[in-house]
Amino acid sequence: MAAAAAVYAEAGYDGASLREIAKRAGISHTGLLHHFPSREALLAAVLEERDRRDAERGRPHPASDAGALCELLELAAHNRRHPGIVELYVRMAAEAVTADHPAHAYFTGHYRAAREYARSSFAALAAAGELRAGADPESAAVMFIALMDGLQVQWLTNPDEVDIVGPLHAFLRLVLATPVEPG
Repeated sequence: MAAAAAVYAEAGYDGASLREIAKRAGISHTGLLHHFPSREALLAAVLEERDRRDAERGRPHPASDAGALCELLELAAHNRRHPGIVELYVRMAAEAVTADHPAHAYFTGHYRAAREYARSSFAALAAAGELRAGADPESAAVMFIALMDGLQVQWLTNPDEVDIVGPLHAFLRLVLATPVEPG
């Protein structure tokens, strides 16, 4: 799957060749097809592996307070140390905007879950009086997830000028009554 992730990051899904992936993995094309019977199956496995690794690092945290937001801040910090997986994610997310892309359903669900994860945290903070007046949990969640992904694109384009963690903290300072810091 590491070979597939690298090829997808370099060439995108449509430009990725199963033969190239097999070659980089050190197995035959037939051997690759034995484990992953289609390009779509391999892409799904790569995306699921990414989610599994995120979960191993502590996600998902119950969104009952600021814990989920701290987890998302920690994910951004982790991503800063792993530009390859960020590039794969950004490239696949962009390609998957069309309904006929094999990863479209994955990203539709992924973004829905990410927004709900953040929204639940913002809602819990609002109920505890920790969201600033006028801040809406739904809007804050949409903006936070959009900010995360937009910062990743800018950072990949210009890593010396764009920080992917600091602006997330700044956003939270704007919407929360009490700042949060990852543990």
